[in-house]
Amino acid sequence: MFVRAKRICSTLAVTLLLHTTLAAVQPAAVRAEEAPPAQSTELQLNAKSAVLMDAATGQILYQYNADVAYPPASMAKMMTEYLVMEAVDQGKLKLDEMVTTSQYAADVIGSGQLLAANEQATVDNLFAAMSIYSSNDASVALAERIAGTEEKFAQMMNDKAKEFGLSPQAHFNNATGLSIADLGKYAPKENKQETMLTAKDAAIIAYHMIKDHKKVLEYTKTSSRKFREKDAAPMVNWNWMLEANKDNANFKRYAYTGLDGLKTGHTDEAGYCFTGTAERNGMRLISVVMGTPTEPKRFEETRKVLDYGFNNFESKQIAAAGAPISSMQTVNIKKGVETEVPVVTEQEMKLVVKKGTPDDQIQVTGQAVADEAKLTAPIQKGQVVGTAKVTYNGSEHTVNLVAAQDVEKGSWIRLFFRAIKNFFVDTINGAKKG
Repeated sequence: MFVRAKRICSTLAVTLLLHTTLAAVQPAAVRAEEAPPAQSTELQLNAKSAVLMDAATGQILYQYNADVAYPPASMAKMMTEYLVMEAVDQGKLKLDEMVTTSQYAADVIGSGQLLAANEQATVDNLFAAMSIYSSNDASVALAERIAGTEEKFAQMMNDKAKEFGLSPQAHFNNATGLSIADLGKYAPKENKQETMLTAKDAAIIAYHMIKDHKKVLEYTKTSSRKFREKDAAPMVNWNWMLEANKDNANFKRYAYTGLDGLKTGHTDEAGYCFTGTAERNGMRLISVVMGTPTEPKRFEETRKVLDYGFNNFESKQIAAAGAPISSMQTVNIKKGVETEVPVVTEQEMKLVVKKGTPDDQIQVTGQAVADEAKLTAPIQKGQVVGTAKVTYNGSEHTVNLVAAQDVEKGSWIRLFFRAIKNFFVDTINGAKKG
């Protein structure tokens, strides 16, 4: 009898499975989509391109020629910084490790010129020189330490660009952002394409840097630092907008409240460029301006972009981490002691919106995962069982929904009688409809 009952249960389970459908959902991750951008004429920028991004969600709040590629000059070093920080986090590099300067690193032209051939310096000091003083020699030394040669390091940069989903125009030729002509006899033998980025590419790199390696801001917010204790003068940060400069007689008119990074750049081909980031009232923004005509202009135009962001937008919390959402408080599960499990957000749900936006203009929807295995008991507390999506004005922010409690697998007898009950309920409902 029990064998026959098991066969009936299996047959009913197959029948029920055929009637069960789950909507497909996108991966539960931060998904940066563009809000309708402000018109370029709004800010009257004296720049070739610009973009403003929310650092938490990747939302684009403003853009002007943001998909046109230009030489980024030393803003390319943001990718070098990312790869160095990544190597440190992975244990492949230590901040107190000594790195020996090659002849090429000592010879490279441009900003910095701090190092002599065969000189040794710590990774920490080299990283400070790169991020504060934009030192080309320090950048090359770190690139060679990680990859063996700068050309191999550039390949790592391009691989990371693909991983980040940068534009097809995005390309890195070297660790510094110098042109191929500037590299002279040290120009790469195979990589013949110049370094190019769009303003949006630069913002995306900055987004990943801040999200994955926020410690970089401890370096970029430093207004000055000595490379060697015996040095007569310190390395002075090229970023005039640092909040730390508010008491500096030379730069205080450019100092911007909350600004602590990120990277300047200049060559004859690129003009003056700047990727900035500032945080106010819990909202961090990333700005990029490319191709301004003078050094002061890159900061003046950045001020316009950041002011536009802070004056017109606010970060709105939709739900705290570990909170339920009204549109989906439970998810149906299979083969459990219970037939459903309560769900909560895995992370905080926030979105940047226009100031004064009413709640009814923000939609919050929940959806179970399509993978049946993830919806079959046993279910563990914290297990991902769905997604929640906040939508506003075309922009989206998606987070995981997780089980709020454990659900044990039901016994076969429990599942058998549940299947019988569901079978008759479905039969009766079908007859009523007929």
